[in-house]
Amino acid sequence: MPHDTRTQPRRPNDRGTTLIELMIALVVLSLGLLALAQMFPAGSRNQLQSRMRTTASYYVQQKIEELTTVNWNDPALSTGAHPGGGASDTLGGGAWLRSYAVDVLPSPLNNLKRVSVTVSWNYMGTRSLTDTTYVRL
Repeated sequence: MPHDTRTQPRRPNDRGTTLIELMIALVVLSLGLLALAQMFPAGSRNQLQSRMRTTASYYVQQKIEELTTVNWNDPALSTGAHPGGGASDTLGGGAWLRSYAVDVLPSPLNNLKRVSVTVSWNYMGTRSLTDTTYVRL
């Protein structure tokens, strides 16, 4: 005689998913999604910070390349801070400030000038980037 599965009584383990189990699963899923969503603003901040640093590096390199092509006696390579009086070049609509300092090295290296270019900007506090090059007589 064939066995009819429709009338077979259910075992206690075959009862399916309860509402409480579904709600717990939704809470766990929601917490995971919230944790994931918090990573997006942090990624955007890091991307903007990297872009600001890259732009500052560009402005530093631009000034270094300009200064390595000028004559040793050019006023742009005179000893001291440039521009004078503690001022800075304003770049990028005022977002970056650039200045540089020139020093003649002591003997026996007195045929070298050290040029340190600094670019500063404000993003989550004041930040700056400095690079140094040497110009030979």
